[in-house]
Amino acid sequence: MARLKHAVPISDPLAANGIDAIDWPMVERDLDTGGCAVLPQLVLPDTCRALAARYSDDSYFRSRVVMARHGFGRGEYKYFSYPLPGPIAELRPRLYAQLVAIANRWNATMGIDVRYPDEHADFLVRCHDAGQTRPTPLLLQYDEGDYNCLHQDLYGEHVFPLQVAILLSEPGRDFEGGEFVLTEQRPRMQSRAEVVPLRQGDAVVFAVHHRPVQGTRGSYRVNMRHGVSRLRAGRRHTLGVIFHDAK
Repeated sequence: MARLKHAVPISDPLAANGIDAIDWPMVERDLDTGGCAVLPQLVLPDTCRALAARYSDDSYFRSRVVMARHGFGRGEYKYFSYPLPGPIAELRPRLYAQLVAIANRWNATMGIDVRYPDEHADFLVRCHDAGQTRPTPLLLQYDEGDYNCLHQDLYGEHVFPLQVAILLSEPGRDFEGGEFVLTEQRPRMQSRAEVVPLRQGDAVVFAVHHRPVQGTRGSYRVNMRHGVSRLRAGRRHTLGVIFHDAK
């Protein structure tokens, strides 16, 4: 199976901070319990600021989306093009390697036959063989009054069931409001909402589409959506790391 050569060297000076320091067993427990988990201080502040500053340079991106034009909310985002900037090229496969066992266990629990390879490069080959060749990591920008409606990031047949959002701005200094929101819809029950507090450089890993929940009669699927509440002041940048590519 051919390997893809989309990454720039991981010796980029904007390298990530704390993947190896994360308590991954706790992350797994949090994901199983609530469908999301915080990865504290994943990215260094200088890296956060440098990535946010790249929003104004279109040479890094393949497309720009203005949310209001599509009914997605208010604000905008840009999809990176290949090759990805160094920090993202490093983060994507390393995070995938920590999450793939959880993804495979979840699918087995939900009776889904799909299993994911150990290495992210091999999963991208699967995506690209199916025509999903466009990179999905994205940079989001919100200004005062902007928000992101509840949604799911599904881009084709091959979907990795977990994704990561990294806050690049500092709450209270760069912006007010703009909280990450996650909702869970269980069968025959009202939706449950959760607000996830984040600081600059923190990440949240969460279910893309659905996750298994243990009930009194066995496991069942719950439907997940995520979004961002209205920004009350300032400007907020977020890096979205999605592991499957798009058609």
